[in-house]
Amino acid sequence: MRPDSTVPSLRLGGRPLPAIGHARMYVCGITPYDTTHLGHARTFVWADVAARVLRHAGNTVKVCRNVTDVDDVLTRAAQRAGSPYDSFAAVQQYYFEQDMAALGVHSVTHQPRAHNYIRETIALAQALLDLGHAYLREGAVYFRGAHVPGQAGLDRQTALDLLAEYGDDPEDPRKDDPFDIALWRPSEAGEPAWPSPWSAGRPGWHAECASMALAIFGPALDLHAGGADLRFPHHAYESALAEAMTGVRPFARAWLHVGMVSKDGAKMAKSTGNLVFVADLLKEHPASVLRLALLSTPWAQEWHYTPGDLSAAAARLDRLHTAAGRPGSSPAADEAVTAALLDDLNVDAALNIAEQEGGRTARTALSVLALE
Repeated sequence: MRPDSTVPSLRLGGRPLPAIGHARMYVCGITPYDTTHLGHARTFVWADVAARVLRHAGNTVKVCRNVTDVDDVLTRAAQRAGSPYDSFAAVQQYYFEQDMAALGVHSVTHQPRAHNYIRETIALAQALLDLGHAYLREGAVYFRGAHVPGQAGLDRQTALDLLAEYGDDPEDPRKDDPFDIALWRPSEAGEPAWPSPWSAGRPGWHAECASMALAIFGPALDLHAGGADLRFPHHAYESALAEAMTGVRPFARAWLHVGMVSKDGAKMAKSTGNLVFVADLLKEHPASVLRLALLSTPWAQEWHYTPGDLSAAAARLDRLHTAAGRPGSSPAADEAVTAALLDDLNVDAALNIAEQEGGRTARTALSVLALE
């Protein structure tokens, strides 16, 4: 890219995301209770590409990727392993970070862990109580969320089903409304607990992310990334909590909801028994091949993984490296690669230009996408 060239804004989902010098990006990170599989990896590699493209366009990008290390699923996994929840989470986080480094995911600016932000989450709950957006019931604090499904464009039954699936229990008798969600919950014996004005307890999932994002970046984000399965209820309620507290809307100017990964006709998940682990694939394939395979389907679409995807990625990477060794390239081709990447992160189009043009253009594309 020429220093004097004019670079258009990144467009995501057909909408421009103009940035003037700086961009604040929040990525919903892992709940560290298991090893990294392709579903996790795809989200974080695409988020990394978004940050790299914003930097390539001349912006300073600060990325916050949280660790949800206070969570009932994690607590149960630690109990089954006979380990304290925090030690168990730290070990799993270490393995995750090893996998991310191998895949070329750039280190993030901030990596808050939920257990270090209990005070901030209590402050968020208290602010929402003071503003009338929450209420106290039997040691628990609930956010008034009746409006959230409508804002998310969901019908009542779909929203109820998703709340139940993700542990928000629409039938909790302490709630005024099924769509209210817990900001703070009393803890039972054996569960992590912290003192609060209301009970010895722990924060709700959505409140954790909202408080960490607000503490790190203030009342608004430029780009929020995460898996498409987090769209509702997690991202919808995270946004609603932040907006209710600050009065600033929208909480996030743009969203990168990365499509899910499926295998053998089912979503890749522990419950379906079809997980493919990053560490296992890296024993057989170069990391750059796996990274390219993760980018082989546009970010917003579901990726139907097959082992053949890795063979196709290896062949394409070979062609790109051969092209990069050729002489030549032109400023117009370099700018075409940049334009493709800024147009909804169109990696496929950018790599097609790079392969055809070769030379510096191919080397630039491989560098921006961390595929060297």
